[in-house]
Amino acid sequence: MSLRTYFRLFAHTQLMPLLESGEETLVGGQAVMEGVMMRAPHSYCVAVRKKSGEIVTEEMPLARISEQHKIFKYPVFRGVGTLFQAMSLGMKALKFSADVAIEDDAREQAGNHAAEAKPAKPKKGPTEVPAWAMAINIIISLGMFIVLNKLVPLSVATWLKGLYPAVFESRAMFNLADGVVRMAIFLTMMWALSLSKDFHRIFEYHGAEHKVVFNYESGKPVTVENAQQFTTFHPRCGTSFLFVVILVSVVFYMFIPFEGFLPKLLARIALLLPIAGVSYELIRFAARRRGSLLALLTAPGLWLQRITTKPPSDDQAAVAIHALEGAMALEQKQGGELVIA
Repeated sequence: MSLRTYFRLFAHTQLMPLLESGEETLVGGQAVMEGVMMRAPHSYCVAVRKKSGEIVTEEMPLARISEQHKIFKYPVFRGVGTLFQAMSLGMKALKFSADVAIEDDAREQAGNHAAEAKPAKPKKGPTEVPAWAMAINIIISLGMFIVLNKLVPLSVATWLKGLYPAVFESRAMFNLADGVVRMAIFLTMMWALSLSKDFHRIFEYHGAEHKVVFNYESGKPVTVENAQQFTTFHPRCGTSFLFVVILVSVVFYMFIPFEGFLPKLLARIALLLPIAGVSYELIRFAARRRGSLLALLTAPGLWLQRITTKPPSDDQAAVAIHALEGAMALEQKQGGELVIA
């Protein structure tokens, strides 16, 4: 696997929570490397365009995690279960797209050798991402998440408290500073990645996924022409979810009774799942009641999608439609009832 492909896989893993939608939707999806994953209530399909122009897919039936384990039907718990399943499916879809990239790289290398006057014997390499590489990717990604979203913000807030104790002595100001730092890191990382050609394309596929979901939800025939008429900004995007997570975290952290740096850090890590569950409930409520006060919490997430989504080409929209059609065809074969949760 080339270093570039591994870097794209690693960085995309960091972005995965931004590029997903949850179980509360009839259809939802995620951008992957040169493709889109779409899921219906009980089906999944990821479509990837190869360098040759061919679209390849992987699909499978799946059950809602709330149908497998009753505890995930209840508020807060269902958000945790949904997040776990979304991340699991997202990693599977991302691995498939990385495998396609590796296969394309291998074909390209073989073609280059064939074009040489004295062809060298091509080196044999993996045809898919090794399991150990995926494991290392997940471990490093989790470590980076804790460092950038927990350790660094807490360190900066603690440093500010030392400089200006009168201002940051209160828990409200301390945790607000923590939240501002996390948001600054998040925005900086998004902006930096958007400058990369590879990640600009990922954000285009993210926009394609949103447009096609909007097209489907509108009731109009799902076509490239119809999909391109819709906006790339969708209220159920993971970008909105992460913004709500930051706001909810500020409130949760105010009730942490510890004063030491290490206890505060460990408490922040321990609260990851409860915060995710509560944030999910807020997003779910806001999606159902667009005019409510809580719906205003998702508005900044829509603004942030100006970074994480870009207008797709017709070819990219076609890939998203291909993924949706694959998921829906499998859903119908299973006799799945197409209802919003």
